[in-house]
Amino acid sequence: WFILQYMSGFGNEHVSEDPRCPGALPEGQNNPQVCPYGLYAEQLSGSAFTCPRPTNKRSWLYRILPSVCHKPFKPLKEGHLTHDWDEVEPDPNQLRWKPFEIPKVPQNKLDFVSGLHTLCGAGEPRGRNGIAVHIFICNTSMLNRCLYNSDGDFLIVPQQGKLLITTEFGKMLVEPNEICVIQQGMRFSVEVFGETRGYILEVYGAHFELPDLGPIGANGLANPRDFLVPVAWYEDRQVPGGYTVISKYQGKLFAAQQDFSPFNVVAWHGNYTPYKYHLEKFMVINSVAFDHADPSIFTVLTAKSTRPGVALADFVIFPPRWGVANNTFRPPYYHRNCMSEFMGLIKGHYEAKEEGFQPGGGSLHSMMTPHGPDADCFEKASKAKLEPERVAEGTMAFMFESSLSLAVTKWGLQTSNCLDKNYYKCWEPLKSHFNSKCK
Repeated sequence: WFILQYMSGFGNEHVSEDPRCPGALPEGQNNPQVCPYGLYAEQLSGSAFTCPRPTNKRSWLYRILPSVCHKPFKPLKEGHLTHDWDEVEPDPNQLRWKPFEIPKVPQNKLDFVSGLHTLCGAGEPRGRNGIAVHIFICNTSMLNRCLYNSDGDFLIVPQQGKLLITTEFGKMLVEPNEICVIQQGMRFSVEVFGETRGYILEVYGAHFELPDLGPIGANGLANPRDFLVPVAWYEDRQVPGGYTVISKYQGKLFAAQQDFSPFNVVAWHGNYTPYKYHLEKFMVINSVAFDHADPSIFTVLTAKSTRPGVALADFVIFPPRWGVANNTFRPPYYHRNCMSEFMGLIKGHYEAKEEGFQPGGGSLHSMMTPHGPDADCFEKASKAKLEPERVAEGTMAFMFESSLSLAVTKWGLQTSNCLDKNYYKCWEPLKSHFNSKCK
């Protein structure tokens, strides 16, 4: 009977109840002595109680049984999930990965949790300051098990295959060219429909928010109304064989058993929710005269650090757009950055490296490591006739940018067997055009 429905608005105070139980939300208070339909009231807090109102995040859930009804947690093997940034020696080189391979089902069944592979990161969850970049590769759905992240928020970027994500707040279908955010503490389960792959930006200690627009004004970039929140949906399902609740806690995995589905929330209200966003909705701002604007104009979401103007992590996209700048080298320029830049490709051909950078792969340019267009791109762009042109048509590249210095895991450098050891060669054909007698 269920049809996927959503409510719109970023950070809104939403109210939702499953239509099978009209009036399930208490009227005029959060925690009545007896809730409608005999439900339990449970608050999920995403911020300290005393946070200023603009940053205070919480939701009230009205559920058939409270989430406290489970057996004790026991350690679960993490596989390739880690926050140990000292596994291997630091590597300041430009790094690029070929598409990460998805195992075939008979060979190795992987669901969303067992398919999590940590690529790089910095900081640590106990201190509530840090990030991690994970790759997920899976080929089977989560069955009678769910995950919640005690350490931080997951920003999920599917690259191949759809994700049907069931949460305590309702269901979301997330397809390639969409993203979703599952915030700290929210239980969710992922159903897939074949070989599935994507990227995750995990943030410890901050929540994602829309970037300030400053001189841009009131409108532009990602508009708040284009973010979608699921509507309430519940299942009153007993699981005699045991339902597994997995907690990611201090970088480790733990599993607890219970005999009922955790997706038993009949109604909820609040501003602390999962949400999704379609990247085609992004209103691109670009240079219309000459030179480049900084790539910060392509920021969809930001997780702020304690330093004003400096992000713990930004999620940036490079969508289809018009290039019209006069007397300008239009592709990305050569650059050394005090930030770390991880890039992924959802589809198409990235303008600065059309050959080696492939959908489902990635690259990491660490702090102050030089990077920029390959030799072929430079030569073409330097000689191109500067007419208005569509840039990145049919392409969607993105960047996780962070003020932290990211360490690469052993899986990323060795075990994955996807590291492109010839990446540096794309710049070797660059030659000097210097002529001291001509400017």
